Amino acid sequence: MTTNDPFAGQTVEAARRALTTRLKSVSIEFAELDARMLVGAVLSLDLTGMITAASRQLTADESLQLEQFAHRRLAGEPVARILGTKEFWGLPLQLSAATLVPRPDTETLVELALEVLRAEGPAGRALRIADLGTGSGAILLALLSELPKAHGIGTDVSAEALQTARSNAALLRLSDRATFLACDYATGLSGLFDLIASNPPYIRSADIAGLAAEVRHHDPRAALDGGADGLDAYRALIPQAVPLLAPGGALVVEAGQGQSDDIEALMTAAGLIIGDAPKADLAGIQRAVSGRKLPR
Repeated sequence: MTTNDPFAGQTVEAARRALTTRLKSVSIEFAELDARMLVGAVLSLDLTGMITAASRQLTADESLQLEQFAHRRLAGEPVARILGTKEFWGLPLQLSAATLVPRPDTETLVELALEVLRAEGPAGRALRIADLGTGSGAILLALLSELPKAHGIGTDVSAEALQTARSNAALLRLSDRATFLACDYATGLSGLFDLIASNPPYIRSADIAGLAAEVRHHDPRAALDGGADGLDAYRALIPQAVPLLAPGGALVVEAGQGQSDDIEALMTAAGLIIGDAPKADLAGIQRAVSGRKLPR
């Protein structure tokens, strides 16, 4: 082995173990999983494939690429950023510098949105939905994957994010039911929607510095910073969304820890009815909040 290429001459299994050890040495929480994902990405192998190939030697190109990945992970870059992809709701999504890495917490929003819709009728009915601040398109595409007759619009102020979302829609074969629009939240939308969803920035400005380095240094600040109290985005998007809801339509948003009561108050002030309790994520945090427009 050389200093510049620590994985040279190693087998697949030895390289995975060596990388795990290096990641553990800097206290990376899921070192074994991260090592497996990075080795698998370099070799284009899943776990079964890596087990089968455990005793084969890495090629020179593979060992160099793995060392490049290792260097980036040891510097604190998330695996999803290194690989440029992240699974959300079982869907593989491409990422870009302009998009958040989709997180499991946000699946709570998707769950609540589906529950709200299904309470009003069959999931197979024709629906019109919107995702405000769509980023990678994660929320919109997850919903469309579950709602076969729904059509949706994703909005974002970032042209790069919109291009990423369009690419994801195409890769998932949802382009015929997903369109994307450059605007600030709902300002460019017209017509009525059965569901409007959003995961807006909700971190208090003063709390940004205390976020994990993987988030603070690699997620776009504009997608994180919710202003002094974390509620600026809700104050903007809720009044925009309410006139766009069809009678009986619902607004569902992601919330930060301790924000659900304030968000419900903003929804009530804008004329929505709070009929469902906030939905908690796996950590017990009230993560998704909904309000409904009165039916005629």
